[in-house]
Amino acid sequence: MVFIHNLLLILGRGIGQVMFQNNALSGLFMLIGIFLNSWQMGILAVCGNIISTLTAHFSGYKYDDIKNGLYGFNGTLVGIAVGVFLQLSVGSLIMLIIASALSTWIAYFFNQQRLIPGFTAPFILAVWECWEFAAGLYQITISSYTVMYTTQNINYFQAFCLGIGQVMFQGNTILSGLCFLIGILINSRKASLYTILGALLPIPLAILLEVDATDLNAGLMGYNGVLCAIALGGTGWKSGVCRMLCLTVHRITDSRNEFGYHYLNRSLCYICMDHTNDTKSNKNAE
Repeated sequence: MVFIHNLLLILGRGIGQVMFQNNALSGLFMLIGIFLNSWQMGILAVCGNIISTLTAHFSGYKYDDIKNGLYGFNGTLVGIAVGVFLQLSVGSLIMLIIASALSTWIAYFFNQQRLIPGFTAPFILAVWECWEFAAGLYQITISSYTVMYTTQNINYFQAFCLGIGQVMFQGNTILSGLCFLIGILINSRKASLYTILGALLPIPLAILLEVDATDLNAGLMGYNGVLCAIALGGTGWKSGVCRMLCLTVHRITDSRNEFGYHYLNRSLCYICMDHTNDTKSNKNAE
């Protein structure tokens, strides 16, 4: 029973860490949010989490890092991405296993150095590599992301909720985003406030830049802002807001590229890495 309890805690933290919450109960609420959107994605998220965590265990990585879910969250995202972009088949499930394991090895590389923070870069790199491999060798079709809500009118509450839900590709129900927000609130009131700020601030900027209402309502302009706000919230609100707005502009630019949503949350990694480099430069200057 103790083993199962500890395992569930590790898996829960692995899901919570997607949104920087080292709390198994937070992860549980996020998992509920995923299941409310799609039970298939919920199962795939758990599978990706388990595979990436086991990979870290059998690779002999630090137990404390494994216990805190630091090798589980990238695998969680890999599992969900497989459900979003691929038709379920033997080939896509094999890709899930390979990409989840690969994300762990890439995460370990980032953990071994202090120059560049990893964040979700291991997930992005692993998925990109597996997409290229699958499309080139096995002709597996990569589906484009489908926007469920199509309208010319902006629904602000929907854009807010889905902006949070899209952190984990959950764009079919506002309940997912609300569950994610509750999960964050359970672990940190401060992080929940930054989550709200990160979901709201991109909306007026996107309107100013004449972003299509369909993309805005689908939450596609907000999810990177949410992650950026949580990640940089403790570094000073002016710095965090500035970078979050830059990130929103970057995401809008990405959305107008022919590859669309396949850029994943690459923008988050760029902005946070840039912030890390600026911080180190300022320290050196002092």
